[in-house]
Amino acid sequence: MHNDFDQFDAPWPDLDGKTILVTGGTGSFGRAFIRVVLEKFSPKRLVVFSRDELKQYEMEQEFSGPESLSMRYFIGDVRDLGRLEMAMQNVDVVIHAAALKHVPAAEYNPFECVHTNVIGAENVVKAALRCGVDRVVALSTDKAASPLNLYGASKLASDKIFIGGNYLSAGKGPRFSVVRYGNVLGSRGSVVPYFEKLLAEGADYLPITDERMTRFWITLRQGVNFVLSSLEMMHGGEIFVPKIPSTKITDIARVIAPDLPTKVIGIRPGEKLHEIMITTDDARNTLSLKDRYAITPSLTFWHPEIHNFEGAEAVADDFSFSSETSERLADEQITQMLAAPRK
Repeated sequence: MHNDFDQFDAPWPDLDGKTILVTGGTGSFGRAFIRVVLEKFSPKRLVVFSRDELKQYEMEQEFSGPESLSMRYFIGDVRDLGRLEMAMQNVDVVIHAAALKHVPAAEYNPFECVHTNVIGAENVVKAALRCGVDRVVALSTDKAASPLNLYGASKLASDKIFIGGNYLSAGKGPRFSVVRYGNVLGSRGSVVPYFEKLLAEGADYLPITDERMTRFWITLRQGVNFVLSSLEMMHGGEIFVPKIPSTKITDIARVIAPDLPTKVIGIRPGEKLHEIMITTDDARNTLSLKDRYAITPSLTFWHPEIHNFEGAEAVADDFSFSSETSERLADEQITQMLAAPRK
């Protein structure tokens, strides 16, 4: 297992002089991605596409140095195809990070979840095809594999839409790939800031949904690095999955508050005990690389040999990648990840 991957081994693309658009650009991932791109490259334009004017205003104050002169802010929703097409004019690379991600909220508001996560994905693909974008990488989630909840099912549909976009471009237009990883440690909505909030408020215990529960974890910077390296190595049609460790939720609670007891409160609607990122049924199409897996498309777009990554090996037919059986983080590794930057 490749635990030390603040910098993934695969090279990054050269984004100097490129125009990049990030949907959901004011979210945790979008802000971190844009920060790295501005640190490492000199893009022609860096377009933040999101629907929250307050977050865009706050982002303008945060990114105010001379390197931010390439930034552009588009208020828009991925549900609006016309606005996406307007924003994607002369864009080279699209990173699709916009989504409704809260599991219980998706269960309670199913139409809204589908409109953003499924119809929104279709709109991004259509706009990229019509505007002649070069590459598109869509962010997915471990909940999209063998989904139990609507959020996971909507992201599975989104994954299929992006992979299917390659049939429409037929090797002559945009290339579409997906990155799938687990929970981002410390991001908005994750258990870590929730536990920290409870501690700050003087809680006398930390709530645990189930003592057996496990989750995959990745830091925000690791997620950005993984997306950038996948953007460089993609041929089109792959779902890239990082070889990341997992931990029990009780281990997270113990490291954050070693002297505080926990209390089991029960699993929330739509929640799994363990997450899975690659199912056994996907194993026949999965390649193992040094620091990641690549699930190749079950149908060939043009030539199957395009997915011949250097050093890739086919996984066993009974392979699966689950948080229940993957390598576990040690306490010191959890502490190190908790100290990582969260923006």
